[in-house]
This record gives sequence, C-alpha cells and structure tokens, in this order.
Amino acid sequence: MSDIQRLEPGALFSGAVIHGDTIYLSGKVASDTSGGVAAQTQDILDQIDATLAACGSSKSKLLTVQIWLTDINTWAEMNEVYVAWMDADNKPCRAAVEGALAAPQFLVELMCVAAK
Repeated sequence: MSDIQRLEPGALFSGAVIHGDTIYLSGKVASDTSGGVAAQTQDILDQIDATLAACGSSKSKLLTVQIWLTDINTWAEMNEVYVAWMDADNKPCRAAVEGALAAPQFLVELMCVAAK
C-alpha cells in the first residue's frame, strides 16, 4: 500500500495530498483579492507552481484542472492568463464552470491533480 503524505494540513483540509505518484491539490483562491479575475488567476497559478514544486512536480505533469468562476463572462480574461501559463506541450484535461465561491472577494478558484 502506498504511503499518503499530506502537505500544509489545516483545520479543514490539506493544501495537497500525495498518494503514490499522484498529487491532489486542494482548491486554490487568490491570496491577494484586490485585483480582478486576471490578477487573481495569476496569483493562483503562482501558488500552484509553488505547491507542485514542493511536491516534486510541475505544471507539465498536470493531469486535470477544474476552474470555478463567479461570473462565466470573465472566462476569456481568466483564460488569457491560464493559456500564457500552461505548458502548451502537456495540456491537462480541464473544466471551467460558473459557481459561487466561499467568499465574495474570490472571483476564481482552481483545483488540480498532477503526476509526481
């Protein structure tokens, strides 16, 4: 049986969980919510890069990405930042939907699964 490693454990969830060669990242929201969707998306992508690096992985090993937007009309703004960031040779599976997030200052949230 594979060991399970939990990174950044908190009261309600871990920031990431590694099981075998798979890394599961919790939903990430912007740490700085003063900007719009593009700025929040970049903040989140920077967090994802850092978390994946801490787990011994990178965005080139993403398997799937789930994106929630509080307003689907901001999809193009989010997508412009996302496309500039992603590894064009290693595109993950992806879904983007509109939905309410945990607090009104959050405009976008991303959740990922990656290989180690």
